[in-house]
Amino acid sequence: MEGFGRRWTLVAAALAGILFLQLGLCSAEKARNYTFMHEATSSPEISYYDYIIVGGGTAGCPLAATLSQNYSVLLLERGGSPYGNPNITNLEGFGQALSDLSPNSPSQRFVSEDGVINARGRVLGGGSCLNAGFYTRAGTGYVKQVGWDGRLVNESYAWVEKVVAFQPPVKAWQSAVRDGLVEAGVVPYNGFTYDHLYGTKIGGTIFDPDGHRHTAADLLQNANPNGLTVLLHATVHKILFRIKGKPRPVAHGVTFRDALGKKHRAYLRNGSKNEIIVSAGALGSPQILMLSGLGPAAHLKAHNITVVLDQPMVGQGMSDNPMNAIFIPSPLPVEVSLIQVVGITQFGSYIEAASGQNFAGGAPRDYGMFSPKIGQLSVVPPKQRTQEAIDKAVEAMSALDQAAFRGGFILEKVMGPISTGHLHLQTRNPNDNPSVTFNYFQEAEDLRRCVEGIQTIERIIDSNAFSKFKYEAMSVPSLLNMTLGFPVNLLPKHRNASISLEQFCKDTVMTIWHYHGGCHVGRVVDRDYKVLGVDALRVIDGSTFNYSPGTNPQATVMMLGRYMGVKMLSERLSS
Repeated sequence: MEGFGRRWTLVAAALAGILFLQLGLCSAEKARNYTFMHEATSSPEISYYDYIIVGGGTAGCPLAATLSQNYSVLLLERGGSPYGNPNITNLEGFGQALSDLSPNSPSQRFVSEDGVINARGRVLGGGSCLNAGFYTRAGTGYVKQVGWDGRLVNESYAWVEKVVAFQPPVKAWQSAVRDGLVEAGVVPYNGFTYDHLYGTKIGGTIFDPDGHRHTAADLLQNANPNGLTVLLHATVHKILFRIKGKPRPVAHGVTFRDALGKKHRAYLRNGSKNEIIVSAGALGSPQILMLSGLGPAAHLKAHNITVVLDQPMVGQGMSDNPMNAIFIPSPLPVEVSLIQVVGITQFGSYIEAASGQNFAGGAPRDYGMFSPKIGQLSVVPPKQRTQEAIDKAVEAMSALDQAAFRGGFILEKVMGPISTGHLHLQTRNPNDNPSVTFNYFQEAEDLRRCVEGIQTIERIIDSNAFSKFKYEAMSVPSLLNMTLGFPVNLLPKHRNASISLEQFCKDTVMTIWHYHGGCHVGRVVDRDYKVLGVDALRVIDGSTFNYSPGTNPQATVMMLGRYMGVKMLSERLSS
């Protein structure tokens, strides 16, 4: 049994990277050739539109599609198209998009100051091209709390679901997790539903029955092709403001650079209702506001940025839902599955699962974000990550029997969370990641929820329903010890972590990419998402969330793009 444990420690990096940092495969059955989609290099030096949207991600695409029905819209995306890239579109390339560190990769890696490795979207469709595909709505209480119109919310979700949401096929391993959740007391069982309900349920997925991913970029099929221009590889450097003779700054244009570095300007057409909308995500939106002179004055001055408005709350209140997991090797083959089942507990933790049979498939084998090929094994100090050491690690992993890759993870994610951090600029280059700190488990309540979540996972593992997918001789403490060997973050590990679940939570914390905040409603924007203190500028994306919606936010972020597009069109008609 001792040698068995060593073998699992050896494959930990592969499994961790593949299951949690490669769960996204942005694909569509056929590459879309949108007539309105162009490389930014083809854009004129100066252009004019009714709306300019910065960021073609999960919120930006549905927003652009909606506004284009009646007005001219420019959608600026710093990445490329999700269609036609074999590393993204082919199942055989599973995980390679997140392993790709090139400047044109659809994902951009960042490591928070907490030492947790993370990724942000850099592709049309944004994070919906890189996530685990789970689709579930926000709870009715959340909708009421933020003050949204319930009828329009439901209509907007339905609009999204017609294109991107499907019922997943639930096979043996996911079924065992589902039944184990019910046996562990996460009840009632609510069947398949998009709704956020206490108990255990099967959620939706953005993977269709053929296994093809449908992203926010697919929502652009609803656009008016005569009203929309999408520019790819268009990196916005700053928002332009009119200040002279104005009671307060008025946004009226943006500067952006194309793939060749050529500078372009896009301006709003004359019209009091025309606006710029920032939908660049929880990292990108506060970053762009700061680069444009909206942010903490002292911080902006330190970077030689002219202060347009001293707004100390930009970049504050950053949150990331901490995720912890236990890997369970299986004596039986298991299906490849992403997130399908979720347990919504009363104590504030969500339980989900993912599995796979042949994670090392493909030629050559790729072990993802923690692959020794890219030197990300955190147990190896950076100075010791020589090419020789990397080659040896690749060789050792490649020699493993395929049975070593059989099994899955059961994870828990803390609802909320309560703990918050902050975001700062590192440079004035919009292509560089800002510095972000999430302060995982700073608040005791978050840690308590994690411990209860891990205890629930332990009950699932020991349940009768899950028994056939667990080696009888492997105890839960041994599984915790095995998981502790995974290089899931850059944090030091403690010997007592398998005994103290509080320490286990701290030592094995990961992201599940649900970071939010930085442009909160009530602090940076109002309830209509208009930036406080300036005119003709809104922020519409997850950076405005005080609290992550539902168990997984992507459905709500897409809904919000549609919802606000409809509201903005309605406002113009009624004025």
